[in-house]
Amino acid sequence: MILGGPFESAGQADEIADVDDDHDEIVPRIPKDGSWVAPTDVERELLEHLRGENIPAYLRLIAAVGGYQPVPLARTHRSPARRLPLTTELPDGRTVTRLYTQDVLPRPHPHVVYEYVTLRSLADVLGSEVDVLAINPETPCELYLPVDDAERARWRRAHDACFAPDFTNHRLITRHGGTEDTDLLHGLACGAHLCFTNGDAWNTLDWHGSGYSAEVQRLDQWWGVQHRQDWVELQNRLLHCDVSTSDWDFVLSLRNFLADSDGPRVDPQRWRERVDTTIRGNIAAHIPGADTEPGESPDVDALSATLRDLVGKILRYEARFRADELLPPDGYVRTVAAWDLGRASKMARWGRGARYASAQEMYCALELTAREARSRYESWQEFSAGYVLGRCLHFDEEAFGDWYTEVLLSHRVLLTERDSPWLTVPFR
Repeated sequence: MILGGPFESAGQADEIADVDDDHDEIVPRIPKDGSWVAPTDVERELLEHLRGENIPAYLRLIAAVGGYQPVPLARTHRSPARRLPLTTELPDGRTVTRLYTQDVLPRPHPHVVYEYVTLRSLADVLGSEVDVLAINPETPCELYLPVDDAERARWRRAHDACFAPDFTNHRLITRHGGTEDTDLLHGLACGAHLCFTNGDAWNTLDWHGSGYSAEVQRLDQWWGVQHRQDWVELQNRLLHCDVSTSDWDFVLSLRNFLADSDGPRVDPQRWRERVDTTIRGNIAAHIPGADTEPGESPDVDALSATLRDLVGKILRYEARFRADELLPPDGYVRTVAAWDLGRASKMARWGRGARYASAQEMYCALELTAREARSRYESWQEFSAGYVLGRCLHFDEEAFGDWYTEVLLSHRVLLTERDSPWLTVPFR
């Protein structure tokens, strides 16, 4: 890995992410001096329920959010029934297994992972050799429960009544005790849209996401990442903003050029003509003898038409953005680089959760994300508008449906809510 540049090709060292940062923090280290503070609202609510001796409400919350079990990497599996979680013995000889809420978890370990599990799954798969379930042990909101038939039945009822896989989605979550490093915070803040959408704490470096197996599956299903090498290559492409934004930014760059002389209200026809002449000129320059005059090459004509159509699509989105106050009255999007950079911020964490990236590689990727964002934008609001346009061009097809309304909501929250990273982390 070269700091300030691309990651090295990892084909010769797939094990780097496993040995780079070995440590002995397998379970969370909880201060014994009473200084522990609940990291998020989930733990604060659990503590309130305990103090009020309202165990049913405590269980309902655990049933809603689920929890995370420590499992040796060599003994884990996508199916909860086939995992062999870590167990320990209590002083009285009973066997206990641990369950933690997400933001209590320690930094990732190379040989022990945390797997997400629901309360019903625990009821169904915990073996008879387990006597006790310890929820958030050694924290002020700890609860020890017997693993017997009556308790298993209570867990199933609570799950069926309360389980909410999207419980924290579309929420701004700030974890108490997150990093204070300015560059890392800025890189983390670049992924705030996705954190809000998925209900993740935006400022945590101790990334476990949806659990180890789910993180591996996420990268495979959505990104085609199956190995460390795949992650390295994709992370680099996102940092260089060449995953899905090149054509869009080519078209936007031509308007930027015209706006320097014409002002922000560039004539759409003049913009389309500049797109057409530039496309044909670039092809002629790179392919000597190519037929680039209108009507001479169907392929060139089709490319020009596609990019000229893109001008209209961008203008229609920007008109809606102004109506929704996502852009100022004369505002326009200069680059959609934020779409790749926002995902680069999360890709660094997803790679860490799947054990494709070491801690140092995640830090480096976040710092590079921050550097790229600052080089291309002047404010979080401008960054956000670029991200929103990129997301809409990628998914929305001018439907102005959920792909737009959800990210419009996160844009508004991130620019107004008190704990938002975009109000607490200076862009410059």
